[in-house]
Amino acid sequence: MRLARLDSLSDIPAAEWNALVPNQNPFLRHEFLSALERHGCVGESTGWLPWHLTARNESGRLLGVAPLYLKYNSYGEFVFDWSWAEAYRQQGLSYYPKLVGAIPYTPATSPRLLLAADQPQPETTAWAMVEFALEESRRYGLSSIHWLFPPPGDLKPMQEQGFLTRLGCQFHWDNRGYRDFQDFLDSLTAKRRKNINRERRLVREAGLEVRILSGREISDAQWRIIHAFYCSTFHRLGGVPTLTLPFFQDIATTLGEQMVLVLAFAHSREVAGAISFRSADTLYGRHWGCQADYDSLHFEACYYQGLEYCIEQGLQRFEPGAQGEHKIYRGFLPTLTHSAHWIAHPGFRRAIADFLNRETPALRDYVQHGLQHSPYRDEVTPDAPTVAGSA
Repeated sequence: MRLARLDSLSDIPAAEWNALVPNQNPFLRHEFLSALERHGCVGESTGWLPWHLTARNESGRLLGVAPLYLKYNSYGEFVFDWSWAEAYRQQGLSYYPKLVGAIPYTPATSPRLLLAADQPQPETTAWAMVEFALEESRRYGLSSIHWLFPPPGDLKPMQEQGFLTRLGCQFHWDNRGYRDFQDFLDSLTAKRRKNINRERRLVREAGLEVRILSGREISDAQWRIIHAFYCSTFHRLGGVPTLTLPFFQDIATTLGEQMVLVLAFAHSREVAGAISFRSADTLYGRHWGCQADYDSLHFEACYYQGLEYCIEQGLQRFEPGAQGEHKIYRGFLPTLTHSAHWIAHPGFRRAIADFLNRETPALRDYVQHGLQHSPYRDEVTPDAPTVAGSA
């Protein structure tokens, strides 16, 4: 097997890479990842340097790929290790650079080891790719490797080669075969159903029109407005908007129907927007912004329009983004996510393993507690009193 590292996705044909992308996942596609590189969303200025891995057989056939980045910070990862970096600094050690297997700025669950489905022993390729990442990390003296938001099936070759596993929590929605949005509402308790109807009514009473459009249906002028919405959210929260306008315009063309945009209009003018992406069976909510504060518009644009879209399109899952306990009462239930971490320093590996041994049961308890506040009629304590900070 021939393993190699790519410093740019332009070094591999799009069709060859995309042949290994499962389920039409938009974030794993060559078009998305290469656009990040071409338009300055990753690179030295952002601390995300491409280090993609490829595995080929002796005849040159591509057996596996893995999007990887050499990181000089922990921004845009959504699996928080700032305290680990600070502990290194206090001991006079360098935590950065590190190696990260993730989709930049995208906390979406998806395979991190992309394998040709028809190869005789895909597990052998997966093992070899993880082993090669370890060899490269040792060769360059990196502090650690972190694979973020992989499915459980990707974890085995990592765990077998010394990676520690970490749990996280997001709030996801599963399509239970709903006929339409009303059918979904009918599955909820009266209290939660009434609240959602009220929030949607407030948007209508504000005179707002909400439309769903694909990437190719958005004009250049609208993209400038949507990008301003996107930037405004980061500026309001003290963050840095790393995705550029040319990036969005590029993938709107190349991904087309896989970009799902919700635009809100007041008097025929765009006042807010939400950007989502879709695979063959999942909708991923990503970015939101607005130019004025309208009661409940965030819930309508980021959740309810997406739920209606999933039901109408027959999608099975909606991942609306990281964090947000308020999502529980709107149909999104606590869901465990995973990450895998290799730590080169023996002492810090032991310390981090001890931390994870204590964090894991606490995280599982958090998920179970959240499930007790399920809004669904057929689940446990659906109308339990609100815990402080959970709504």
